[in-house]
Amino acid sequence: MEATRNVGELCEQHQMDIKQLAERAGLDEGRILAIVLGRWTPSPAERDRVAAAFGLTREQIAWGHKTPIQHIYGHGPG
Repeated sequence: MEATRNVGELCEQHQMDIKQLAERAGLDEGRILAIVLGRWTPSPAERDRVAAAFGLTREQIAWGHKTPIQHIYGHGPG
């Protein structure tokens, strides 16, 4: 199965809010919120716990940051 859905989409599909997902996954609500917003890439163990809350494996979920990477130093090519 291809990883096509992220955690936020799965929450919508399963009609699950952040608090419910945190309880089912056994993780802190703040951590779950950061994962849903794409601000935190979970560890393999956290991925397993979140995936299990949906009855999936970690390979069936699209993980990763949503925030674009920005270069802080330098002035670019010149």
